[in-house]
Amino acid sequence: MSQTIERRDPAPEELKSLYAVVRNELGQVDDLLRSELTSKYPFVNELAQHCFRLGGKRLRPALVLLSGKLCGSLTEDHFKLAAAVEMVHTATLVHDDVLDEAAIRRHLDTVNARWDNEASILLGDYLFARSLCLAGSVEDPYAVRCLINASRMVCEGELRQVGARGDYDLTELEYLEIIGGKTAALCACCCEIGAHYAGASDKQTAAMASFGQKLGVAFQIVDDVLDVLGDEKTTGKSLGTDLVKQKPTLPLIRLLSQNGPGQRAEMIEVLSNSNEHHRETLRRWLEDSDAIDYAKNKATQFIEQASAELESWPNAPSKEALVGIARFVIERRQ
Repeated sequence: MSQTIERRDPAPEELKSLYAVVRNELGQVDDLLRSELTSKYPFVNELAQHCFRLGGKRLRPALVLLSGKLCGSLTEDHFKLAAAVEMVHTATLVHDDVLDEAAIRRHLDTVNARWDNEASILLGDYLFARSLCLAGSVEDPYAVRCLINASRMVCEGELRQVGARGDYDLTELEYLEIIGGKTAALCACCCEIGAHYAGASDKQTAAMASFGQKLGVAFQIVDDVLDVLGDEKTTGKSLGTDLVKQKPTLPLIRLLSQNGPGQRAEMIEVLSNSNEHHRETLRRWLEDSDAIDYAKNKATQFIEQASAELESWPNAPSKEALVGIARFVIERRQ
């Protein structure tokens, strides 16, 4: 059985304009995702369709395609791999929503909110499996190895973050290592396989992977800023979940480092109390510190480093789009 799957497109206008150089190719990736995210079993099909609707910015498929265009020409392999990385990304979101007990994603009910945690975990596993099947259909096994390694790093990063819950002695370096796995590893993989399958040299492929890694770190830092200060109507997802789950993120690490033992202990007591309205309570402390500006500046540094990785390439629409995406990461509100 197969039904037409309509996808909400919450990507902001400025991001859509940056995708213009690969608009048609992204349409082909969406067509492939529609085909892949269907099942002859009604319940599985319903869940898979919901996942397709949860698809948001399509940032990771765009990174695959734009990296490929910058380094050479796109092939059918790029479309398969762009769809595969989007399925891996969606799987991580489905599992994240279980971990965070989130209710909203892309302005829609999360899978765990509409169904339950059991369906969510199994659906995430299903998406991982479908992704590897699709990547495995590419003759060159390079992408499968890259995706498996990136998935391992994502899981390790998530596990490290679970292990760090309530550890408000976590250092900035440890935090950066965690998000370097849980978020940045997949972005690096996208750029790496995009370059590799376009015939890039090893040096070019490594530079593109480094671009994606730094972009991913900046993306997560901004995400963590939005979690404490963002607007749910704008972001379209549940916010404050990091605070409720006692995850030390960069704004909190910086905030805690600026205070003496007495006020630090008071803040940790608030953060450790599940009955507190964390965002409202912390807002006044954040406004009196440089924690938010510090986190934003750190994200900007990573974006500047990412953009520097592209300097050796001649100017081209794909390069302009990648630099624009890097700029968007810093300025985004969702």
